[in-house]
Order: sequence, then structure tokens, then C-alpha cells
Amino acid sequence: MSNFQIIKRLYNEYTKKFLSKIILSVFFSLLVAGSTASIAWLLDPAIKKIFIEKDQTLIIIIPFAIMLAFFLKGISLYFAKIILIKAGQEITKLIQYQVMKSLITADTEIIDGKHSGKFISHLSFDVGMITKLVSTALLNLTKDSLTLFALIFVMFYQNWKLALFAIIMIPLATVAARSLGKRIGKVTVEAANMTGELTSYLLEIFKNHKVIKIFQKENYEFGRTEKFIDRLKNKVVKIESVLVRASPIMESLTGIMIGLLIYFSGKLIFNQQLDINNFFSFLAAMMLAYQPVRSLATVNMAINQGLAAAKRVLPIIDTKNKITEKKDSNNLDIKEGNIEFKNLIFKYKTDEKTVLNNINVFIQGGSMTSLVGHSGAGKSSIINLIPRFYDKTEGDILIDSQSIYSVKINSLRSNISLVTQDVTLFDDTIKNNIAYANLDASDDEIYEVAKLSYCDEFINKLPNKFDTLIGENGIRLSGGEKQRISIARAMLKKSKIILLDEATSSLDAETETKIQEAIKLLTKNRTTLVIAHRLSTIVNSKKIYVVDKGEIVAEGSHKELLENSEIYKNFYNKQLKKH
Repeated sequence: MSNFQIIKRLYNEYTKKFLSKIILSVFFSLLVAGSTASIAWLLDPAIKKIFIEKDQTLIIIIPFAIMLAFFLKGISLYFAKIILIKAGQEITKLIQYQVMKSLITADTEIIDGKHSGKFISHLSFDVGMITKLVSTALLNLTKDSLTLFALIFVMFYQNWKLALFAIIMIPLATVAARSLGKRIGKVTVEAANMTGELTSYLLEIFKNHKVIKIFQKENYEFGRTEKFIDRLKNKVVKIESVLVRASPIMESLTGIMIGLLIYFSGKLIFNQQLDINNFFSFLAAMMLAYQPVRSLATVNMAINQGLAAAKRVLPIIDTKNKITEKKDSNNLDIKEGNIEFKNLIFKYKTDEKTVLNNINVFIQGGSMTSLVGHSGAGKSSIINLIPRFYDKTEGDILIDSQSIYSVKINSLRSNISLVTQDVTLFDDTIKNNIAYANLDASDDEIYEVAKLSYCDEFINKLPNKFDTLIGENGIRLSGGEKQRISIARAMLKKSKIILLDEATSSLDAETETKIQEAIKLLTKNRTTLVIAHRLSTIVNSKKIYVVDKGEIVAEGSHKELLENSEIYKNFYNKQLKKH
């Protein structure tokens, strides 16, 4: 996408929505320009009428007019800025919402493909750069351009020869700005990448702080932290260095122009082609023009920063999900709840290695089916394909003879509950975490599933009970307590299909018994597919499938598999006996 296309899109999708506010800001910018020019122009009659002709009448009027001009400039500048600040923040809100909407609905593969810290950097750093482009840069471009034109008019009004000489500074400043603008765009991209890396690193530190402590790697992480921050510092220094390079260039140009201006003005005054009052008015106009010229020289850098950020943010907003539904899709109609895998082959798009090969599985509705196998065999991949977190490469998955790829995704997922061994909870109250499955659930319904999942036993011991904040990912709860909340959440959804990944972690006997009882209630008369790690679960399963290296290598009951499958027997002896 070219820079012109990006600017056009930013205008059509964001700036245009606040065009009335921008026009109002431009109006106040016109007042700023007019009042600034009038200050320079008023020095002409002030010097001529007051200091030369000693006009007693104008000694009050002209100073008052100058004060009024400064007041008008100040108040107009305030409103021009505050209006665009508000519009800019509205644009920030809109872009951030669109980015978050895209990320929330994005395919699992997209989220897994980039560290969360990079996404956070896009939301904060990059969106901030875009906001500067569509607000601050826009304000400076309009305000300073109008002010410069008004001051140039005053300069030509006082003396066209000096004005022609003075405006030579403008193209020189433009050339310098263009050169610096290209450099700032490149450095901004580097800084944004470093910000994303630092954010990713910080998230890793917070997540693994216990690991750091137990392995005594504080000093090691101090060194890594210093390297990350030092690299970011160097990039920021580069950006700021490029930004301030405009100052010595502009100062030098201004010094040269003023020196030459005084020389030529002196010549004109000696030849009686310029009066002293015209000279001071002209000089004031030119000095006042210094600020807008300098600002316009750096606005190009802000534009390049914003464009560089937009090139990273807009592709996220434009992300097209590969997991989609057909236009003529129907809602999933579950009667018996039978699930069938037919000749299914699956590989991750980012990995050409086949993960699942020729999977044929039949899960009878209303009963429990177990998947067993060593770690990495492909069990989780089978589970993840049913709610379409990923899509198959070949083959089909049917629920009551309806292909899951021909039904609406929402209707598919609304009939599925997922309970994983790595429980994910929100930094919110216990009540809200359970209610996440059904935001319309009544308090009685929440209390009921909490009781059925044995959550009420530990909840009622807490000071704030159901309103207790559990911390990031439930840090204030034990592993068993988090599992029970996860089961309660699944119960509240009342879905017809349960996907369960049993926890491998060892729990005390009492907690273990309660969790098993809660799972029995959750899965009763529901189609359940479980990645089993406990013998009790496997024995109670109607059918067991043994998964090895991405293939189904055996199926049957526990007794049948012990007799007929060496892989299952080996798995049983090594892993199941201890549970």
C-alpha cells in the first residue's frame, strides 16, 4: 500500500468522520493566522504614527489593537488545538477498537503466530503515531500554512523585493524536511519493533517470575533487561536526534536570512526605497514566520512516523480469517450428538508436517469417549478441530451427519464446552468468571453450578465470597479451585458436547474426588470427548481410541486394549497406573 493510498484511507475511514470538527479547527486556525499577521502589520502604523509622527490619538488605539490581536491568537490557538485533540482521541479509540475487534475474532493460528507483546505495541505505540498524523500533524499543517501565507502577504505588502528574497528560505527548509522525513520513517519502524520486543520480554518476565527465582536467574535477567532497554534507548535517541536536526538547519537558515535581510534593507533605506516603519513591520512578519516554517519543516517527519505506523496497524485491521462459514450455512441441529471423523488429515499452515493422518473416529452421542496416547501424539489437535479452532486439510468432521464446515460457526461453538488442563481465567470476580459462559444467567443459576462443581465449599470461606477478585489468571486460587471454576463455567453453558482435557497434575485425594464428581455431573448424558490421564476416566469410557504419531492405532474398551494393543499396554503401565 503506497503512502498516498494510506493517507486516502485514513481520511475516508477516520478523519472524514470528524470533518465538521476539523473544519471548525481550521476556522480557528484562520483566526490564528489573521491575528499573527495583524501583529506584524500593526508595527507599521505603531512606529510611523506613534514614534515618528507622535500621533496622540493612536497611542492608545494601536497598543490596544496589538493586545487584542495577541488575545485573539491565544484563544483561537487554544480552541484549534483542543478540538483536534478531542477528534484525535476519538480516532485513537476507533482504531484501537478495530484492532481489538480484529484480534478477538482472528483465527487461532494468527494469534499464535505473533507474541502478544507485539500486538500490545501496535495498540499503544503505533496507534499513537497514527493519531499524531491525523491530529497534531494535521493541525500544524493547516494552522502553520495559513499563518505563513498571511505573514507572506504582510511581507509583500511592506516591500515586495524583500519578500521575494525572504521566501527563498521556504524551499530550502522543504528540501531539508524531505531528507529528514525519509530518515525518521525508517528509524520509527525500528523503534516500533524494539518496543514490541521489549513488551514481549516484560510479559515473559511477569509470567515466569517464579521460574526466575527458583533458578536464581535474576542477574541473568538484569543483563537481558539492560540490553533490551539500551537498544530501545538507542532507537529513541536516533528518532529524537533526527527530529532536532531540523533546529540547527532552521536556525542557520534564519540567521543567514536575517543577516542578509538587514544588509539589503539598509541598502533600500539608504536609497529611500524603504521606510523604517515598513522595515520593522516586515522584520516582525519574517520573525513570526520562523515558527510556522520550522513547524512545517518537522511536520513531514510526523507524517512519515504516522505512515510507518499505519503500515503495521492497517494489515491487522484488514486480517482475513481463513476459518469462515459458507453463505448458505445452516444452524447446527443436534439430536443424538454423534461425532464422526472421516478420513481426516490435518497439518498446521505454518508447518508442512502432517499432524493427523487418516483419522477415522466415531463418538457416540450422550456417552464418553477417551483419547489416550503419549504427549505429542495428536490428541489435542483432534480436540481443537471440533470447534474449528483450526480447519482440516482433508477429510470431514460430522455432527449428527452434518458437516461442521457447512454450518454456522456460532451455532457449532454454542453447542460445545471446553475444559482444558491449563485453566484460563480473567482478572475479575469468581462470579463473573463463572458467568462468562452465559452473561444472562441469573444469580441462582450461577450459585447452582458452583454447588454442583464443589466451588461453593471454598468460595464461602473467602471474605467476599463470589465477589472475590481472583487476580491475573486466578493467581490467588489453587490449581484445584481453578479447575472447579472452569467446570462450573462449562456447566453453566449447558452445551450438548463436552471437550475435556484432564489435568495431569497431581491433586490431594479429597480435591481429586470432588473434581471427578463434578466432571461426572458435567458430562452426564452429554457427548464427551476426553483426553484421558486417569484410569477411572478411561474405565468409564464407552470407547477408547489410542493415538500415536498422528494416527489411530487401536480402539476398543480398556480390557480389549490391554489384550490387543502393545502401545496401550505400555501407556497403561507407564502412566495410567499412577493415577
